[in-house]
Amino acid sequence: MAYFLYTPAMEQDRTGQRFKDKAAAEQLAAIIEGFLALLGKRLPDDVAARLELLRSQEDSPLGREIYTAMFANLQMAEALNRPCCQDTGVIQFFVRAGTAFPLLGKLEACLKEGVIRATGSVPLRPNVVEFFEEKNTGNNTGTRIPWIDWELVSGGDTIQVFAYMAGGGCSLPGFARVFMPLDGYGGIFKAVFDQIVAYGINACPPLLVGLGLGNSADAAAKLSKKALLRFIGTRNTHPQGAELEERLERALNTIGIGPGGFSGNHSVMAVHIEQAGRHPAALAMGLSTGCWAHRRGLIEIRKDLSCEVLSHKGAVL
Repeated sequence: MAYFLYTPAMEQDRTGQRFKDKAAAEQLAAIIEGFLALLGKRLPDDVAARLELLRSQEDSPLGREIYTAMFANLQMAEALNRPCCQDTGVIQFFVRAGTAFPLLGKLEACLKEGVIRATGSVPLRPNVVEFFEEKNTGNNTGTRIPWIDWELVSGGDTIQVFAYMAGGGCSLPGFARVFMPLDGYGGIFKAVFDQIVAYGINACPPLLVGLGLGNSADAAAKLSKKALLRFIGTRNTHPQGAELEERLERALNTIGIGPGGFSGNHSVMAVHIEQAGRHPAALAMGLSTGCWAHRRGLIEIRKDLSCEVLSHKGAVL
């Protein structure tokens, strides 16, 4: 019979590893905290560039003043080191994680801890209210919140984290619906128009409109939110999808909602569509919107916990 001898040195190794793991988890939570602080105060490069373009194309004197106020607001957020909008939303994470990332098992806890820390340090407005209890949790976490969507990459040792601050106004127009197949793309077109006309002004335009097309309401809704994560200026990879994006964008800009809802040339910054296969008897569509202060970002974190913010060039956490 063979015996395994457990020595004090082994215990020291285990203890040392626990300390290393704890220190690494602390560092990862701090990275998420700093990332959320950046998102709250500074718009991603693509959104800021699109707003600058829309301002240069605005004919309405009042519309130009609204854009001027938006950029003044962003400058004050940087100067005063505080969020550019008081509604810092409910935090959502979309994570693309390599299965060999060393802290994968601790990542969910680190994301949650980063949100709790950022709530106090940024500060983020406590927005999470528990259903049924109707009580604010006070730290922007709660049942299944922050919301985390996972995509695993076999063998990869880095993670990419999209974070999104979805405020109340930009969430209001969101909906999902399953159409009869005969409704076709015309039915989708009409539903988008009806929703943006009815609720777009509440979502702080110009809006980023995300559409998800798929087999069921839940799949379409998820895809519509993922569409908001794409950088402005990119197009759907399918030619017909890209054409539909362009047609909807041109058409929605004829509504004349304009910046802040005060009328103007552009009601939307862009329209993004993501799609999945569907059943022949169902045509599902989901719609999500982002406000002009579209606070989302993408960070890549490597196995040594070095990182790069891909959405905000030159940003240092």
